[in-house]
Amino acid sequence: MNSVVLVGRLARDPELRFIPSSGMAVARFTLAVDKELFGEKKQQAISQGKPTADFISITVFGKQAENCANYLAKGRMCAVHGRISTGSYTSQTGEKRYTTDIIADRVEFIGGKDQSSSPQQGRPVQPDSSFFGDFPDEDNDIFQPVDDEDIPF
Repeated sequence: MNSVVLVGRLARDPELRFIPSSGMAVARFTLAVDKELFGEKKQQAISQGKPTADFISITVFGKQAENCANYLAKGRMCAVHGRISTGSYTSQTGEKRYTTDIIADRVEFIGGKDQSSSPQQGRPVQPDSSFFGDFPDEDNDIFQPVDDEDIPF
């Protein structure tokens, strides 16, 4: 079984791209997941300049990728459920490099009301203008008085 659940903070803003052949959205970001270091061990790691978190590459597809790009930002906490994907490639210098990524099936935004209720600064989400087309102008009174005899109960 290949299943991963991670909780951490974004180390950088998500990068959103679209697959040219299908137009599917793909978002990539790095999740900083704290290592289980406490007390003296954590202080010792910090003083030695050792990392106290693992930085894990996350890839998410489709509508969730668009949501991640719109609502997640560096420092924001989220939970990721997915699977491990490994691969390799040859660098320009001829070295073989190995990769390990998490392909996310589900991303849940975690945080306080102030973080979760507003989209990322600098990239506000614009509502679809056709959504508001059926609503009357504010000047028109949409409520009409009803005679008690017209109510069926």
